[in-house]
Amino acid sequence: MTSPNSGEPVSGVESAASAPADGPEPGAGAEAPAPPGHRWGFGAFLLVEAVLLATATFVGVLISRGQTPGSLPVRDVLIGTMAPTVIAALTALAITRIRGNGPLTDLRLSWNWADVKVGLRFGVLGLVCTTVGVFVWTKVVGEQNATSAISALVANKPMSVSAAVVMFLYLWLLGPICEEIIYRGLLWGATERLEWGQEKWGRLAAFLLSTAVFAMSHLEPLRTTLLLVIAVPIGLARLVTGRLLGSIVAHQVNNFLPALAILLTALGVVAA
Repeated sequence: MTSPNSGEPVSGVESAASAPADGPEPGAGAEAPAPPGHRWGFGAFLLVEAVLLATATFVGVLISRGQTPGSLPVRDVLIGTMAPTVIAALTALAITRIRGNGPLTDLRLSWNWADVKVGLRFGVLGLVCTTVGVFVWTKVVGEQNATSAISALVANKPMSVSAAVVMFLYLWLLGPICEEIIYRGLLWGATERLEWGQEKWGRLAAFLLSTAVFAMSHLEPLRTTLLLVIAVPIGLARLVTGRLLGSIVAHQVNNFLPALAILLTALGVVAA
């Protein structure tokens, strides 16, 4: 746009100042209104947790058929490991569709290279914390008690290459996505929605609660303290970026070395 007298371009500020006071011209672009808040809260999270536990129980009974965990075939170990978390995450996504604006808006799930970089940094920090934490925790409770439930299931259980790769990809990539949707997506959003008097709980309360619930929800009492150490950098990535991608990337980076260790153990490359 140019000035009618001089032909010089008019700045955006001057142009806006010269606009009619009764509103923008017909056809002028206006900022889109913010989407309405979601209508789901803690009830939705508790429903997803119930789905997770019920699915894990059902699948466990279905595949065990009187067998001990150590005697389960590899296919059943894969199903029992992946199905409950995947189904629970899909339930969480469905809730955001039915009771909100969908996962992209309600869970703040969007692609952003800046979030990826933050997630990588916190993921590396998480790896350092996890390595130190595992070393200290093993000294305190013993190597056998410090082993995760998944590691115990695949210990001394040779796998085909395809089964081992599926397990590796789940533990490294898919599992973190599902868990982040549930804990730092659905639970985080439910916590931010709560009010204390006239004030909302906010992001810090969401960080603290989701970190604690994430650690306890694994149902491994001896490893809860260690899981808290692991969860803090992941939650910080969500807190700093304000979006879910950062914590997903941090979680995936943190899971890479443990998943790789399980892959190499399952293939018999390294001793259990």
